[in-house]
Amino acid sequence: MNSSQDRPLKAAELATLVGDVAGLILGLDEVTSEVLDEAGSLRVISRYGVGVDNIDLEAATSRGIVVTNTPGANTLAVAELTITLMLALARRIPYHDRIVKQGGWTRISGTEMAGRTLGIVGIGRIGREVAKRALGFGIEILYHDPVPPPQEFLASVPATYRSLQDLVAESDFVSLHCPLTDDTRNLIDRSLLGRFKPSAYLVNTARGGLVDEQALYAALAGGVLAGAACDVFTDEPPTDSPLVELDNFIATPHIGSTTVHTALRMGLMASQNALAALRGERPANVVNPEVYEQH
Repeated sequence: MNSSQDRPLKAAELATLVGDVAGLILGLDEVTSEVLDEAGSLRVISRYGVGVDNIDLEAATSRGIVVTNTPGANTLAVAELTITLMLALARRIPYHDRIVKQGGWTRISGTEMAGRTLGIVGIGRIGREVAKRALGFGIEILYHDPVPPPQEFLASVPATYRSLQDLVAESDFVSLHCPLTDDTRNLIDRSLLGRFKPSAYLVNTARGGLVDEQALYAALAGGVLAGAACDVFTDEPPTDSPLVELDNFIATPHIGSTTVHTALRMGLMASQNALAALRGERPANVVNPEVYEQH
């Protein structure tokens, strides 16, 4: 992380720092093949977080570099932020806060959570924790995921599978919790946004690339969608995005994992992963296990 600018390092910046480094612990900093070309001593990349779309896994594996992450460390924090953003959208909290601070008293009617439907795209660890919390509000849970959730989860949380098209058409809230891959990039595009209810809200606390941001802006500005909240963006910070100018859009600066408790869990896991690899042991959370098959 670039402390002076409070943002992840770009590949060209990171490449100047990795010359004699054996272990690298990082967040969303860009690790391209060009960076790895400059890291002749590198043995492990320990991701401080879960997603690894910022790392060229094929290039790392081909060089025998172990890549690890910290699954589960940020689950509760991201799930709680998701619920927070849902509530903020439903009751227009940022708008009302701004109005009062400006000396006004204008009120806009909000939406109650009880009796609404939440569609969860990606029912992994975080998606399941969101479902558990939403259930307490009296919300019906739908989900879409190519991998079904564990039976013990379905036994305690009445969640129903839907195709992606049917899920967005039926849901009052849609929350994204899937990884960013070639198949999921721009998953929420203009065509899919057209299937949402005009009264629906979209929340993205997963990855910015999941949403076509130009299409989302058009949908919000044109009344196709009631509101949206994003903690993640294709380009961070979203300084040139027209989304941040909209009253029905909430933006947060990738704070899903930003709690004291998560920082401690993630830091400990990332350190343990890196140290294990440097000792010649197999870390607990290897993202590219095929690296061990090369030897």
